[in-house]
Amino acid sequence: MIAMIQGRLLDKTDQQIVVDVSGLGYELSVPLSTLLSLGPIDSAVSLYTHLVIRQDAQILFGFVEKQDRELFRALIRVNKIGPKLAIAILSAVDARGFIMCIRQNDVKTLNGIAGVGKVMAERLIIEMRDKFTDWQIGLDANAVLPRKSDSLADAEAALVGLGFKPQDAARVLAQIESEGDNDDVQVLLKQALKLLA
Repeated sequence: MIAMIQGRLLDKTDQQIVVDVSGLGYELSVPLSTLLSLGPIDSAVSLYTHLVIRQDAQILFGFVEKQDRELFRALIRVNKIGPKLAIAILSAVDARGFIMCIRQNDVKTLNGIAGVGKVMAERLIIEMRDKFTDWQIGLDANAVLPRKSDSLADAEAALVGLGFKPQDAARVLAQIESEGDNDDVQVLLKQALKLLA
């Protein structure tokens, strides 16, 4: 099992990267959160990894945070969730956000993730609620996590109304929220549209 990889970033595309380790290029599938946190091409990278071996392929998955890898491992143990869907979930919501969805029985947010229907969202809530201790190293699952502000909710609804996917709108707004405290809906929409363009 390959547990970790350190090297130089050779290439990055949509949720896939290549890392050069002493002249050997490793291709990794990564969630969007990991992709966005990586530096430019030729920068040093260090990722926690999980190797999936199938009859037709060997796929290496990479994560900046150890908690994300542990959550990925917990997700693929859930019935009918494979690595591809687990990566989609981690691309749409980080570990803390996932805890919040589970604790608050937030079927709507989970249902907004590509590939997660209502039944799957309900199954995730039921099955993952008891598995927090397996992967939440360093995270306080009992902490009261903030709900989306009215401005963020309004901006997200507006973006969805404009035709953007709910998970894309939520991801971009979460990124904007982490960079500042702006509560003006129009400013949030302008920033989100720039990032989504």
